[in-house]
Amino acid sequence: MMNILSITWGSVTLILVALLIYRALIGLREEDQLFLASGEEHLAREQQVLQARISTVNKAAVWLGILSAVLLIAVAAVWVSANLGQR
Repeated sequence: MMNILSITWGSVTLILVALLIYRALIGLREEDQLFLASGEEHLAREQQVLQARISTVNKAAVWLGILSAVLLIAVAAVWVSANLGQR
């Protein structure tokens, strides 16, 4: 049981870290302010697409973070339970 929980927690955490790195990489192209001339509306659309993608990634990262925390607590609980039973 401990091995399955540990492997699951490690996998979820690895995916979470990869997702956070991905978010940081796509966030590099995001601008805080845009000063656009009349012919540069496509830049505003690109920024809106980036913001939508970052928002989606943020939602997934929050859920994966919660799942990772719950799994870590479960691993700790199983470990404590197993070590208390040995005494």
